Amino acid sequence: MSARGLSIGAVLAQLQPEFPDVSISKIRFLEAEGLITPQRTGSGYRSFSPEDVERLRYILTAQRDRFWPLKVIREALGALDRGLTPPGDGSGGARPAVPPAEPDPTLPTPEQLRPRSDLRLTAAELREAAELDGPTFEALSTFGLLRTDGDGHYGEGDLAVARAAGALAAYGVEPRHLRPFRTAADREIGLVQQVVSPLRRRRGSAPAHGTAEDPTTEVLAWCVALHTGLVRSGLASG
Repeated sequence: MSARGLSIGAVLAQLQPEFPDVSISKIRFLEAEGLITPQRTGSGYRSFSPEDVERLRYILTAQRDRFWPLKVIREALGALDRGLTPPGDGSGGARPAVPPAEPDPTLPTPEQLRPRSDLRLTAAELREAAELDGPTFEALSTFGLLRTDGDGHYGEGDLAVARAAGALAAYGVEPRHLRPFRTAADREIGLVQQVVSPLRRRRGSAPAHGTAEDPTTEVLAWCVALHTGLVRSGLASG
């Protein structure tokens, strides 16, 4: 038996104080029904993980407190296995539910997407800050990934692009491979401008980005969330 696995007797000892009616035969029955699937040792003994014990506790609670039949329990377990959230204590007949939306710390907020106007870098400063060699810097400029403002300076966004491109270069990703990102970003920006332009026209001016009058950065934040979701979905299905 593995060092971390529990025997069926040890599992019974853990559960009986809370579920006096549980027995070894009941645990074996639930296994035969496919509701739990403990591993087997080389000698054929059942080896229960902590997750198996919690699964048993969920099953026994559903039977005792909610009077769920095995069919309903099997459906609920299948939902839990798909990442749904189990009902809390005292939830009556509640079933597992889709987890509520929570802020994703890996995504930028509208405030973080708001353009900053205080950073203006020369080409030499940008190269040094991003640790880019000359050919890489020139290629990024040629393919439109780095763009200067009207005064010939680079902003905070360009610095982020240069650093990301430098990091990807270590994996063999060349600037020419990054052109689709420029195209996609320009299309996203075009979409956002199309959304906020009617509001600007009604106001008769160009309000500051991210204010109540101009939801530019909020719309951009949702675009970033959409892009991230598509990438995560693609990786999961690949």
